[in-house]
Amino acid sequence: MVNPLHTKPPKQFVAEFFTTFTDAVVHGSEDASDLMSRYYTRDVVQVADGVPLHWDHLLAHLRPLRKNLREFRFEVHEAFTDGGRIATRFTIHAQMRKGGPVSTRVHMFAEFTPDGLLRRAEQLTRFVAPAESGAGE
Repeated sequence: MVNPLHTKPPKQFVAEFFTTFTDAVVHGSEDASDLMSRYYTRDVVQVADGVPLHWDHLLAHLRPLRKNLREFRFEVHEAFTDGGRIATRFTIHAQMRKGGPVSTRVHMFAEFTPDGLLRRAEQLTRFVAPAESGAGE
């Protein structure tokens, strides 16, 4: 099996992975658990700002996301791969049901399975002002 990380440029892989997943969450009607199983392993661990999130935590996050996220865009600034691992820096631009636009910078180191499922991720995040979101490119 060919790892999807090896068939696309890393920036494209990251953008497509998160965009297609988020689009399916927001606009789709598929059961959240079934949807997650197409993108994440059952033993996934995503450490976000020091807080470990496992399958059930991530699944619970989808319900409010499905209800509150209106628009989104992933701006991938850089991404590098080494086998099934990726290091990337991207900004999530979001418009929620209530409130103004929100931009979050993400620095992520992740491990994917050979079939492209996210197994583990370590993320550092910070909110950024809209004018700052593309800075340093």
